[in-house]
Amino acid sequence: MLIFLPNLLWEVQHHFATIELLRNIARSHKNADLSPLGFLLQQLLLMHPLTFPVWLAGLVWLLRRPPYRVLGLTWLILLAEFLVLKGKVYYLAPSYPMLFAAGAVAIEEWNAMRVLRPVALALLALTGAIVAPMALPILPVDTYIAYSSALHLTPPATENHRMGPLPQQYADMFGWPEMAAVVARAYNRLTPAERARCGIFGQNYGQAGAIDFYGRRLGLPPAISGHQNYYLWGPRNFRGDILIVMDDDRETLEKVFDSVEEVGVVGHPYAMPYENGKPVHLCRGLKMPIEELWPKVKKWI
Repeated sequence: MLIFLPNLLWEVQHHFATIELLRNIARSHKNADLSPLGFLLQQLLLMHPLTFPVWLAGLVWLLRRPPYRVLGLTWLILLAEFLVLKGKVYYLAPSYPMLFAAGAVAIEEWNAMRVLRPVALALLALTGAIVAPMALPILPVDTYIAYSSALHLTPPATENHRMGPLPQQYADMFGWPEMAAVVARAYNRLTPAERARCGIFGQNYGQAGAIDFYGRRLGLPPAISGHQNYYLWGPRNFRGDILIVMDDDRETLEKVFDSVEEVGVVGHPYAMPYENGKPVHLCRGLKMPIEELWPKVKKWI
């Protein structure tokens, strides 16, 4: 309870923002829509099907022992929460180490398993090596694409998006330095006085995070965004004079700024398709106070 207390206080302070987020995601159908059975089957794939007896034994072992029962109940409660609120299949992943640990203890107590142990280890090692490139970026990109295609293996889809040549967890690794570079070129076109008043707006935490991470060495200021926690952090020092906006259309921006100029396009062949070909605009003269605009850019999804 003491470990979780800071999280609980944060949730209370922000009106249980995590529940709000999951409800919004469920209503939007952003995540892959799985039935309860489909969600459970994806858990088997996510943890590797051959490990199922280990973590299932661990769950039973925890539930049958009062000193540790709270850990087993924690897993069951989280499972129920994500089933009801349509969480992504990997949301449960951090809870499995305790099941594996308990399962290892349970199996160690079963003398009959000692004979099967070498066979189980060999099967896990062999099949684990085959599927490892699905979870770890250990192959060059083109080799991975050919390998995945040849074996017809792809990680479970977690969102309802059009896919490119890579699954989302790999595609989301590409395009961020290039995005920051496009923004930096637009930023460096400004005079020193203009740069001092310029903000950079990302439509999501990925875009804003790319500016915060890769933009440091490019001399960019911290980004602002209405997406999730960036919304809570507010507009920082931006007051409305000049704003570089990633991934928005001119028609929308012209409603809130006096002038809008396209200054670049971002994209990468391996990135997610929805991040490709997105314009970057330089906007001047916010038509309303930033305090009035900020609640309107909230994107809690």
